[in-house]
Amino acid sequence: MNTKRVAGWVVFLGVAAALAWFPEYFKQADDSDPAVAVVATPAKGKTPGTSAPASTAAAVAPIKDLSPAGDLFAAHSWKAEPALGTVTEQPVVVTPVVQVPTAPPLPFQFVGRLDDRSDLQVFLQNGEKIYVVRKGDVIDETWRIERISNKELSLVYLPLHLSQTLSVGSTE
Repeated sequence: MNTKRVAGWVVFLGVAAALAWFPEYFKQADDSDPAVAVVATPAKGKTPGTSAPASTAAAVAPIKDLSPAGDLFAAHSWKAEPALGTVTEQPVVVTPVVQVPTAPPLPFQFVGRLDDRSDLQVFLQNGEKIYVVRKGDVIDETWRIERISNKELSLVYLPLHLSQTLSVGSTE
């Protein structure tokens, strides 16, 4: 081998060893730092299973505690927390509006009338159905004919007993 190369490696390894041992040589005996943990390492060149003396500086290597002081994944926000307010609202008493039931609009249209000497008949149309009615008749169990005159027809809505009128003739 080249002697220059061997000499270079010896110098390099010597300087590296000196730099490694240099801080241990000038280290003060200050063990009050709780962030430094001391770990004993076995000495090189000894057989495994034999314990190294604790007094040797080579057997004890300090390891600094680098763990964070707090929670790494804690939620952080720059916004101020919203203040919770109190509700001082008075309940509003609403009186229910009762609607008076009303009869539906008349579904019938006046078609015509037939005046016999004994009674008067009126023809009414609801959609496609045509009814021939007299006084007192009931249509579809919902409307009853109350009275028939020359001018109007009076019907009663049976579920509510409400009266309605339908014009059936002219005023002349």
